[in-house]
Amino acid sequence: MNPPDARRYAPATQRNREPILEILQQVLPPQGTVLEISSGTGEHAVFFAPRLTPRIWLPSEPEPRSRASVVAWLEHSPADNLHLPLDIDVRGTVWAVEENIPLESIPPINAIVNINMIHIAPWSACLGLMAGANRLLPSGGIMYLYGPYKRGGEHTAPSNEAFDDSLRAQNPEWGVRNLEDVVAAANDQNLTLLNTYQMPANNLSLVFQRA
Repeated sequence: MNPPDARRYAPATQRNREPILEILQQVLPPQGTVLEISSGTGEHAVFFAPRLTPRIWLPSEPEPRSRASVVAWLEHSPADNLHLPLDIDVRGTVWAVEENIPLESIPPINAIVNINMIHIAPWSACLGLMAGANRLLPSGGIMYLYGPYKRGGEHTAPSNEAFDDSLRAQNPEWGVRNLEDVVAAANDQNLTLLNTYQMPANNLSLVFQRA
């Protein structure tokens, strides 16, 4: 009897992975290690890694079932530059990657990628992400964020407003964030917004650089 397949699926991944890859190919440093925060199912990791060589792709995911999905996807679609996921909760003052993890064999982390997390998490997760990026990234390092945002406190589309309502109904601490609040939190941690890209389904790509 075959063991159960631990892979999980997020329909949005199929829709957004190509547009996100196009931006990543433009903005990521040409080499080094990319730390993915909140890898979710792992579908993005196995899609991006082989297409972003020679960069190393290092996934992370705090939720055990999702982390098992990442591992299952890696086993299903291995790549030489793709590593097993770390257990990182961005709200921690020290991330696993900062501890005694055997990462000497890979280049230093010079980019962080975070897709569809900060609206499905407490605001403290956004603050923790910015603080961790400040600690980890070198001067000139890149942080990439993807997801829906409000601008000037207003939703940019009715679909985003409905999505925001559904998120807050699940958890009052969740919700679509104000772009200006996210940028201010980044600025507090030595991260400057370089570019904003309009993406499909009323999402944005944000590219920050560490001072």
